[in-house]
Amino acid sequence: MSALGFRCRAAALGGLVALGAGAAAEAQFMTGKRVERDRLAAEAATPARQLVERVGFDQNLGAELPLELVFRDEAGGEVRLAELFGTRPVVLALVYYRCPVLCTLVERGLASGLKPLDLEPGRDFQVIFVSIDPTDSAETAAARRGDVLEHYGREGTARGWHFLTGDPEPIARLADAVGFRYALDPASGQYAHAAGLAVATPDGRLSRYLYGVDYAPRDLKLALVESSNGTIGSAIDKALLVCFRYDAALGKYTAATMVLLRIGATLTVLALGAFLFFALRRERRDRRLPAGGIA
Repeated sequence: MSALGFRCRAAALGGLVALGAGAAAEAQFMTGKRVERDRLAAEAATPARQLVERVGFDQNLGAELPLELVFRDEAGGEVRLAELFGTRPVVLALVYYRCPVLCTLVERGLASGLKPLDLEPGRDFQVIFVSIDPTDSAETAAARRGDVLEHYGREGTARGWHFLTGDPEPIARLADAVGFRYALDPASGQYAHAAGLAVATPDGRLSRYLYGVDYAPRDLKLALVESSNGTIGSAIDKALLVCFRYDAALGKYTAATMVLLRIGATLTVLALGAFLFFALRRERRDRRLPAGGIA
C-alpha cells in the first residue's frame, strides 16, 4: 500500500471514529435531557397526585350530623343546622359557590332531577347546600340560589332551598361527618372535590348517597321516601322500594333482580292456574251437555 493510500484510509477511519463519538455524545445528551424532563414532570405531578389522593366521598350511612353547627344563610343571618331539620328529610350537598364548573353541575343536576317529582322543597323536604370555601359570602350564596331557583322553575318553593356559608371549623366538622373529603389547590386557588349529595332523615342521620352530577328522579324520590320513614310519597312509591334496592357501591337504586324474578314467577303460576281452572270448568260443563250440544 502506498503512503498516500494509507494516509487516506487513516483519515477516513478517524472521521468514522469522530462521527461515532459525536453520535454517542449526542445520544447521551438526549438521554440526559429525557431523564431531566421526566424528573421535572414527576416532581410537577407529585403535588397533583397528592391532591387527588386527598379527595373522596365516603359513605357514613347511619351517622348523625352535627346539627348544633352554626352557619350563615344567603341573607347573611346565622342559622343552626337543627333549625332546618326536625320534620322533613333533607337533601344535603357540599359545594363552593366560586367553583367554575363542577358545583354548578351538581346544583343544576339536582334541580333537574327534582323538577318532575310531585314532592316539593319546603313542603315535603329541605335542600341544603353548604360551601366548603370559608371565603364565600352571603352575596355569592344568594347569586347561586337565584340561579338554581330559576333552573328549577317552580314557584312557591324558595323556602325549601338553603345556601349556607360558614367558618372553617364548622365546615370541616360537617364535611367530616358526611364523609366529604376535599383539598385546596394552592396553585389555582380552587378546591379539588368529588361530586354528589347525601340524603338525611328528619332527625339528621345520613340515609342515602347519590354520586355524580346527574340524579335520576326515581333515585331522588326513593331516597326521600326511605329517608322520611314512609311519611311522604304515595303507596306506589313505597311499593317501588320492594322492587328496587339501594346499591351503596354505585350510589344509586338498582332493580332487585331476585324480587322481580319471584314476582314474575308468582304471576306466571297464577296465570297458569287460572287458565287450568277455567279450562277444567269448561270441560266439565261440556260433559254435562246433552247430545246435540244444546243445553
